[in-house]
Amino acid sequence: MPIFKSRKRAIKHGYDLSYAPKKLRNDKEFVLEAVKSNGSALQFASEELQNDKDVVLEAVKKNGLILQVASMELKNDKDVVLEAVKNNGWSHVLIFASEELRNDKDVVLEAVKRKGRALQYASKELRNDKDVVLEAVKQNGYALEYASEEL
Repeated sequence: MPIFKSRKRAIKHGYDLSYAPKKLRNDKEFVLEAVKSNGSALQFASEELQNDKDVVLEAVKKNGLILQVASMELKNDKDVVLEAVKNNGWSHVLIFASEELRNDKDVVLEAVKRKGRALQYASKELRNDKDVVLEAVKQNGYALEYASEEL
């Protein structure tokens, strides 16, 4: 009996995608359902679907840190990165965003409002931005250690 018993089971337990046949890992409808259940399932999806905005958006809604396995193109997509930031329990999701987005004030403000220590992954320019640093420190006073010396 195969380890991968049913589409339904794989969708319910996204990690089961690791046992899915290659064809299913590249089936957008199937993978979408799996990542809606468990965002971490994205790591087992085909490279093509790790570059599919719809699939990655659904995955980061469940687990912001799964941004790390998204394509470089999507790590530079503001909608995807903002969604990842909103759905992340850790401060370091910004480390997986492109340099360009780590220098985007909207993205960084959203991140530091949720996790002040995310400031450490912002660009040097934004670690020197009074508004950004103030928001970070409001959320977590220890974020001040990542602010620019020039402030």
